[in-house]
Amino acid sequence: MGKTLYLDCSTGISGDMTVAALLDLGADVTVLYQALNSLPLTGYQLRISRVHKSGLAACDFAVLLDEAHENHDHDMEYLYGHGEHHHDRDHPHAPAADHGDVAHSHETHHLHDGGEHHHEHDHHHGHAHRNLPEILHIIRHGDLTPRAMALAERIFTILAQAEAKAHGVPVEEVHFHEVGAVDSIVDIVAAAVCFDNLDIERVILPRLNEGRGSIRCQHGVIPVPVPATLAIVQAYGLPLHIGETEGELVTPTGAAIAAAVATEFQLPDRFQVEKTGIGAGKRAYERPSLLRAMFITEDVHQETVWKLETNVDDCTGEALGYVMERLQAAGAREVHFFPVYMKKNRPAYQLDVLCDEGDIPTLENILFAETTTIGIRRMKMERTVLPRENRTVSTPLGEAQVKICTLPDGTRRAYPEYDSVAALCRQTGRAYPEVYQMVQNSVDLGR
Repeated sequence: MGKTLYLDCSTGISGDMTVAALLDLGADVTVLYQALNSLPLTGYQLRISRVHKSGLAACDFAVLLDEAHENHDHDMEYLYGHGEHHHDRDHPHAPAADHGDVAHSHETHHLHDGGEHHHEHDHHHGHAHRNLPEILHIIRHGDLTPRAMALAERIFTILAQAEAKAHGVPVEEVHFHEVGAVDSIVDIVAAAVCFDNLDIERVILPRLNEGRGSIRCQHGVIPVPVPATLAIVQAYGLPLHIGETEGELVTPTGAAIAAAVATEFQLPDRFQVEKTGIGAGKRAYERPSLLRAMFITEDVHQETVWKLETNVDDCTGEALGYVMERLQAAGAREVHFFPVYMKKNRPAYQLDVLCDEGDIPTLENILFAETTTIGIRRMKMERTVLPRENRTVSTPLGEAQVKICTLPDGTRRAYPEYDSVAALCRQTGRAYPEVYQMVQNSVDLGR
């Protein structure tokens, strides 16, 4: 089974921070180098190192651009109007879309030297401007697994849609400047390769912590969150928190990665942390710029219930059926009847009610009022409960409710709810087993 990843974005998220955190979790560096080497892309070197931020050891993933591809991402005076911050290389400003600019061409050749991945080339001037099809062409011509390629394409498509909305133009007319630059392509492909390599199935992202204030881009000074980030947050329902830090903590690339991989936004009540990876950003605010990524497993939930038990030997079946309905309506978790033999060999029923402690008085009053019992036994019981969620799924016959349970080994199972299956049977005239199977087949257990 794939792993469950918890992304702690307390101090934001960016492309290079994501890659660094996943590498720190154990993503294979050799696999990453091979994937990036296969891309028809030049003009950079990679440096993967260990750094310390506020005394904490972290992984740093740096894309070192040659002179032709360098931009204002390192220039804090340009971005903030002063030099107090040390900036995260991953697009601190809105990746501004340029329309109608002509991309510059460069003569290139590849060099591979030891542990670093080098690309060098002669340059003329300016930065490359690429549209989405050109970027997807680069990704599709790399030697990536189908899953990594699909994720990289999804991330860039999310960015393209966000840029189109921010600038009020169709997606096909967006020509990327910084977002289409070499470093962003490397970050996004690297993130996709690492996610795939680590076999991550679920990603829990409780919230994105963003800063405030403003930042400079090629169109002028704009507010934080920048328009592209805000468009992604809005389109994909990402939980956003604006803190007191002056500056941009969530970059458009980071937001796009979050939107592409997040499957859930609520942490389980109890879980165990198997492994932690820390990715360093390149900013120095009052709090260190760090992204923590954790592999977690959910604890099987332990809880306490009460069982009310009594024997009844002189109630009709209709009376027992009615008392069951009343007990369930009043909050009983379960109601059971068992045929038993009492003293003098009299046939009878044992009536069991499972309930919460707070419901005991109400349920006992119903038992005394609706049956002939003169005594009720109480037992406090512990039970083990699997993590579960209720979900509405679309089927060929219509919508249905299902319950998704997660086993201790991470395996998930889907249980269609009876009422939904029965309703579809009545609407379509199909048999219950057939509809039940159709609902089960419509559940995506991967999300």
